[in-house]
Amino acid sequence: MARPRIVIVGAGFAGFHAARRLARKARGAADVVLVNPTDYFLYLPLLPEVSGGVLDPRRVTVPLADTLPGVRIVLGEVDGIDPAGRAVTYVDPEGRPGRLSYHRLVLAAGSVNKLLPIPGVADHAHGFRGIPEALHLRERLIQQIEMADAADDRAEREARCTFVVVGAGYTGTEVAAQGQLFTDEIARRHPRLDGIRPRWLLLDVADRVLPGLSDRMSKVAGRVLRQRGVEVCLGTSVAEATADGVRLSDGRFVPSRTLVWCVGVRPDPLVEATGLPTTAGRVTVDEYLAVPGHPEILACGDAAAVPDPTRPGELTPMTAQHAVRQGRLAADNIAASYGVGRRRTYQHRDLGFVVDLGGWQATANPLRVPLSGPPARAVARGYHLWSLPANRARTAADWLFAAVGSRPSVQLGLVPGAEVPLDTAAPELIRR
Repeated sequence: MARPRIVIVGAGFAGFHAARRLARKARGAADVVLVNPTDYFLYLPLLPEVSGGVLDPRRVTVPLADTLPGVRIVLGEVDGIDPAGRAVTYVDPEGRPGRLSYHRLVLAAGSVNKLLPIPGVADHAHGFRGIPEALHLRERLIQQIEMADAADDRAEREARCTFVVVGAGYTGTEVAAQGQLFTDEIARRHPRLDGIRPRWLLLDVADRVLPGLSDRMSKVAGRVLRQRGVEVCLGTSVAEATADGVRLSDGRFVPSRTLVWCVGVRPDPLVEATGLPTTAGRVTVDEYLAVPGHPEILACGDAAAVPDPTRPGELTPMTAQHAVRQGRLAADNIAASYGVGRRRTYQHRDLGFVVDLGGWQATANPLRVPLSGPPARAVARGYHLWSLPANRARTAADWLFAAVGSRPSVQLGLVPGAEVPLDTAAPELIRR
């Protein structure tokens, strides 16, 4: 019998933890191959702290080679799956095609920015799903404050100091919270801007911030943002985006040069290209994470339509908690198919959420215990350090330096806006 080869597509939360669990269970008895466009796993929850100048981007990028011993890493973007031939095709960083055969396949392609047909958004907004986008936003914030300082026209100064975030979910709320603190700090270093404070707007069509979380967490986050001066515009979205600003759905025009798109995610476009059955745009799977008609293919994470056992008839939300658990279960069920362990259905228990609002502010409900302020902040930091597979000491050091010092505010010019388009299937890569 040929040596088993298990191919995993994607190194997000689901794919990374599937590879880690499989490598431990296989103990060299099978080839575990992970195909991903980058050589790192991105710890996405801390990305707002990168754009806010708190963390070095290397802190939230976990090297695959260091943390996945025994796993073969193949750099490339998977562009097709041949279920009949049991193979995946990909394109490597130099544009060369490749093909990998498999005995078992774990499809964990993840998600990309969700798009809406709003005029000008694709041209003038930038998403927030990868390191390039976070670095671009960080430098954009610095650039606009510095250009406002250099301008003589007050209207131009105010427009450059105005930042609009669309989407008051987990990501958008943290981006606005971290960004507001960052730009206030930068502006204080520019005496010519005296009397002009950076303006932040957080928009959402929902009736509260953090609409997917508890009412209490929503109220805490909304109160903290408003106290800092963030304009929380609920029941409001963008009707049109231009180079000079955004027209809101309530008719107002807001002069601005920075539009951040955090309205949500959609499954990776690879899902449509696979030809596998889908539900709500995600790969259809059963309670064992297996694709109907293809027991050798398992899907997990944002790309999979996993039935939610706690809400019959509904799918599990696209969250990191679910992705981690599903990735580990996919590994266990693949191991079971080779006689190691037993096959299990997907089950989960909500551990709660943490939302870091920067400074000493946060909101959390670990194990349904409501917290806010410094205690929630301590829980949030502790949870992230516990969840990070690597870089814990360096991350803690960055937090310490940011707490006692200032955030670096230097432009490096590494990621121009044209290289991080909103409509991209790979937000983790720069598009030249």
